[in-house]
Amino acid sequence: MPVPGPGYAITARVDAPARPTSTGDLTAAVGHAGGVVTAFDVVEARTESLVVDISVNARDTDHVEAITAAIDTLDGFSVRKVSDRTFLLHLGGKIEVRSKVNLRTRDDLSRAYTPGVARVSMAIAANPEDARRLTIKRNTVAVVTDGSAVLGLGNIGASAAMPVMEGKAALFKQFGNVDAWPVCLDTQDTEEIIRTVQVLAPTYGGINLEDIAAPRCFEIEARLRELLDIPVFHDDQHGTAVVVLGALRNALRVVGKRFADVRVVVCGVGAAGSAIIRLLASERTADVIAVDVDGIVHPDREGMDDNLVSIASQTNRDKRTGSLADALVGADVFVGVSAPNLFGADELATMNDDSIVFALANPDPEVDPAVATQHAAVVATGRSDYPNQINNVLAFPGVFRGLLDAQAHEITDEMLLAAAAAIADVVSEPNPSFIVPSVFDTTVAPAVAEALRGTATKLARRGQVTAG
Repeated sequence: MPVPGPGYAITARVDAPARPTSTGDLTAAVGHAGGVVTAFDVVEARTESLVVDISVNARDTDHVEAITAAIDTLDGFSVRKVSDRTFLLHLGGKIEVRSKVNLRTRDDLSRAYTPGVARVSMAIAANPEDARRLTIKRNTVAVVTDGSAVLGLGNIGASAAMPVMEGKAALFKQFGNVDAWPVCLDTQDTEEIIRTVQVLAPTYGGINLEDIAAPRCFEIEARLRELLDIPVFHDDQHGTAVVVLGALRNALRVVGKRFADVRVVVCGVGAAGSAIIRLLASERTADVIAVDVDGIVHPDREGMDDNLVSIASQTNRDKRTGSLADALVGADVFVGVSAPNLFGADELATMNDDSIVFALANPDPEVDPAVATQHAAVVATGRSDYPNQINNVLAFPGVFRGLLDAQAHEITDEMLLAAAAAIADVVSEPNPSFIVPSVFDTTVAPAVAEALRGTATKLARRGQVTAG
């Protein structure tokens, strides 16, 4: 059952009688309704009455209504209005553009704009690569979506995706000092998306694809990588895979196992699952079994799309068939990027000793974390209210910081592996409850950026990639 949290935080303005017991009666009513009081302010105090602002964390919108109803039933109390603090935070959006230069005099204006700016434009016309040095391209990323697979909300469209993309841009700035901007496209046509991003690309030093449904996202990413001379990173694929791999490195250290010795079950073979499988192959994992809604992926299964055919060719060494429960028998690691409540204690008991469970479906994992901890040695989720949160913010700000600093033209699996190793290495002494750093650990993004810069430089020297 969900617990009250800041995602459903409200502030209720309440008229209350001026009695000695009023404040206690009010907080008690909220508590009996299951709310958590986080702040209490007396706005007005008169002889006969009080006006109080009480801030409360709730579980969901129905719970908010139950809390306000409980206040209204108190003798002499009435709720004037309820402000949803999450919606208040989003009023007018969460990001803005600010000038980096002062424009206080005619001289300032002459250099920043006409006539002086013409000289800079002509320099770029003569040498287009100078755009990386002399424009916002040096530090700017486009966060591109078509709104077709937003969080766990599904196909909600471009406008409804904007708050999420704004949030992504804010995280880029906060953790990587990268200037990112939402580009929400009102089309879900593959060719139209590819062409639109292609013609927008000169403004940006990198493209972060976000919340585009599979399998369309695979073609969009692949084609853009061919067409553009800047890195294209699909966060739902590569960001998730990088953090999962970093966490798994440390989890294996905790249980004393190696990639070369373990069988990993990956449940969910969409964007994230496919990228996780690819990086696991780069780590020479002993065996990976992919599972989707139709069961274990194997070469003889009918009706598979191109992505599943590719997955089948590189996984499932023993050509197993059957369900998720069948796949878990004798497995060392479970990684779920799929759907809630798929299995329980009986299936966990069939896994090998010292098993590792990453149940990452959000907000409800594939297996109850409380049940998983009774059977597995290490458990991770995508939630912030359990230990070991697998959160993409550990990856993408540092990844793009490193790519932009290196003026990289592309991103490779070797770079992604370097990012995963950097995240893992931030945790010097992992334990079952601490296999990934906190999302607020300020050392993470610089470590990831340095790993990307170093790898990009090394690959450029070999002639395997191009960089500025």
